[in-house]
Amino acid sequence: MNKVRRIFVEKKADYSIKAKELQSEIRNYLNINVDDVRVLIRYDIENLSDDTYAKALVTVFSEPPVDNVYEEEFPHNANDFCFTVEYLPGQFDQRADSAEQCVKLLCDSEEPIIKSATTYIISGKLNEEQHQAIVKHCVNPVDSRRADGPKPETLEEHFDEPADVTTFNGFKDMDETQLKELYNSLGLAMTFADFKHIQHYFHDEEHRDPTMTEIRVLDTYWSDHCRHTTFATELTNITFDEGHYRPLLENAFKQYLADHKEQYEGRNDKYVCLMDIGTLAGKRLKKAGILDDQEPSDEINACSIVVPVVIDGNKEEWLINFKNETHNHPTEIEPFGGAATCLGGCIRDPLSGRTYVYQAMRVTGAADPTKPLDQTLAGKLPQRKIVTTAAHGYSSYGNQIGLATGLVNEIYHPNYVAKRMEIGAVIAAAPRRAVKRLTSDPGDIIILLGGRTGRDGIGGATGASKSHTTKSLTTCGAEVQKGNAPTERKIQRLFRREEVSSIIKKCNDFGAGGVSVAIGELADGLGVALKRD
Repeated sequence: MNKVRRIFVEKKADYSIKAKELQSEIRNYLNINVDDVRVLIRYDIENLSDDTYAKALVTVFSEPPVDNVYEEEFPHNANDFCFTVEYLPGQFDQRADSAEQCVKLLCDSEEPIIKSATTYIISGKLNEEQHQAIVKHCVNPVDSRRADGPKPETLEEHFDEPADVTTFNGFKDMDETQLKELYNSLGLAMTFADFKHIQHYFHDEEHRDPTMTEIRVLDTYWSDHCRHTTFATELTNITFDEGHYRPLLENAFKQYLADHKEQYEGRNDKYVCLMDIGTLAGKRLKKAGILDDQEPSDEINACSIVVPVVIDGNKEEWLINFKNETHNHPTEIEPFGGAATCLGGCIRDPLSGRTYVYQAMRVTGAADPTKPLDQTLAGKLPQRKIVTTAAHGYSSYGNQIGLATGLVNEIYHPNYVAKRMEIGAVIAAAPRRAVKRLTSDPGDIIILLGGRTGRDGIGGATGASKSHTTKSLTTCGAEVQKGNAPTERKIQRLFRREEVSSIIKKCNDFGAGGVSVAIGELADGLGVALKRD
């Protein structure tokens, strides 16, 4: 029962689209002449009875009309170059997760463990340098590694008992040199000035040293992703370069300054920043009574307006939500997951607002993807790899969740070689009567609802807020989340049911900030008993 079985699934020649695409890339992009390319999906399977395994072989793991299945070994020539790629430990493997769920439909009393990987077979007269070039093209070190070793004895994972949470002894009394050394060792997104501010707080107010958890939570809360530090930075010296639009921009800015002065008359806590420039127009419209269709709420993170809708001759109030999100950094270092979760992240905010997402838009920016491979900047993925893989990631997530994208537009400019632009936007709707905007009160039931993922995504908010270097590809991989579109689709459909959405008092998505930030946006604080049954 506990024996690990290994199978390889390969598309038959007429259906081997991925293999043909890879062969074309190797020939035309890497300039390596190969005779043939084969791509096989490898599954390692444990805890399955013989009967369930036999059924799953031709229903879950393969489709007999289009797939060939090989057990334990696969046929190939002695001179073929073969290598296998798997996700890094802790990365969410959606293929394996879906396979486990499907196998349980065949027999719900069994608890299968499944791991997946991809095996490549390259035929042709190749040297070692060409081997390495092909491997580098197929393996992104951010989330994957080669896995050419023998089959494991077991797939069960055993983890050491975690150590007690570290307390930074002496933190509040450290001199600047010691504090700087600690700061550099932690890889934080916050600035050293922020770190010194925390030290002053614990010295003057708490009179104790902080724990690692407290520092990490503050780093997440204060990250540019969550607190929008860049957009909230005071602008004191604004000039306009010469150009055709200079008069127009200068006049618009003068009007903004006049509106800013009137809007915040008598207040000295409001200053000029990108956040205020972006939101002042809405505040002015609201003050003038023009923006009366906006839904006021301290909960939802998507823009929400109220519109009249006629259904079967009856006029109803509906909520329309708009949301956009950028995933520039994640898509730069892990294009598939970064672009996929850009769309998934857009969906999460209207979803937590209990509206149903039905349309999307994608706008991206890239440098020239047709440039030769040898012109790739050090520490960067090739532009072609980013462009094509990101497109696959976005479309994969959209197709799985069932979301149409009406506009896809990619802008090419040499400045995007520094960092890609990846923007997703969605629109959603729900009847207003089904959505409650209430406060959370003591005694309320708290439900954490979602699907299984890996350790990927932890530190996403801080990771997206750091300055990045040529080492980011190898040090920031875990910060890019792997999406779980089928689970998000299930939650969308659950929340679409009025009897469900109408009993939710308040809701928030975890996003890159995780549990700590989600809690802070729902209540002043929560007491969580992790050991309670």
